[in-house]
Amino acid sequence: MSAARKIWSTTWRIAVGLLLLVWIVHSIFVNEAREQAGRGMLVDNGRQITWNASQQPLRSEQWRLGWKYGPTALWKTVRSVQPLPLAISVLVVGIAIGIGVVRWRVLLAAGGFNLSAGRAAEISFVAHFFNSLMLGTVGGDVMKAYYAARETHHRKTEAVVTVLVDRVIGLWAMLVFAALMVLPNWRLFQQPGLRTITAVTFVTMLAATGFVFIAFRGGISKRWTRAREALRRLPKGEWIERLLDACRAYGKAPGALRTAFCFSMAANLLCVTQFWVLARGLKLEVSFLELCLIVPTIVCIAAIPIAPSGIGVRENLFVQMLAIPAIAAPATPALSLSLLALAGSLFWSLIGGVVYMMFRHKHHLAERELMNRET
Repeated sequence: MSAARKIWSTTWRIAVGLLLLVWIVHSIFVNEAREQAGRGMLVDNGRQITWNASQQPLRSEQWRLGWKYGPTALWKTVRSVQPLPLAISVLVVGIAIGIGVVRWRVLLAAGGFNLSAGRAAEISFVAHFFNSLMLGTVGGDVMKAYYAARETHHRKTEAVVTVLVDRVIGLWAMLVFAALMVLPNWRLFQQPGLRTITAVTFVTMLAATGFVFIAFRGGISKRWTRAREALRRLPKGEWIERLLDACRAYGKAPGALRTAFCFSMAANLLCVTQFWVLARGLKLEVSFLELCLIVPTIVCIAAIPIAPSGIGVRENLFVQMLAIPAIAAPATPALSLSLLALAGSLFWSLIGGVVYMMFRHKHHLAERELMNRET
């Protein structure tokens, strides 16, 4: 891909994310102004604003009132969260990142790599930092793979594969977690606002399960001799084929895969816990069990590389999914929930940024010394 096409691809994705965020924020601001007027609490320039089904301001006036009084209502809601739930939610994110470090080290060990816990944590925090800058919520894996490859000069491909396998297991576990939560949340699944999204997630989980089985077990090409040829004809088929070959080596270490899967499920519970704690702090009437379906579904969709860190996509989904009649969460607290959760993640991204700036120069020097010794 040329540089111009890369720039265009990144630019339009960022623009889409920002447009989605602006659209949902605009809708919420206008709705806040409408509700204030309905309660007789909206006074603009000394004039009582009437806004009901029979008498509404002009569209341009609605927008002006929304952006004049909406931000204040949103900020008031964000500030209403109690300090303790906010602090706990931030701590939970840090613990989840720590579990991710342990999971990666399990896969590294299965691949024959002896990476210290400190170095693995450093790379993981740097990756988390870049997740906030790159598209989707998996963009930091590019940097994680880069630093993993630098840990060895002879097994770079295998080191990169550990990152890919780590991500595959993590996303698959998230999809399985969401699918398992459909039955205990069947009443939510029957709601039109959740039915389609949850069904798509369930189908994606089945497809991902098939991919994981093929990736780690194989055997398709033995029964279907043209499987490899068909695979190569797919977009990026050669890359997918190399990934499958590398993943197949992990299929010979089922214990490591099971352990990584269990750690992923624990991380999923912590992810839901973060949102549940914040919801309590915002006085949102949504149960932990309901969030066990909603949160992983949104996280999986936000992982699609549409916008940096999934911004815009995630906020829209939280507002829509929490607005279903069975939950009926107001739009402003739902948006605040998403933004506060993002703030907790960004806190650890800043930690990752500090780690990146402090240790980048040191490790570059160490790499040069190692290369000089080898030559």
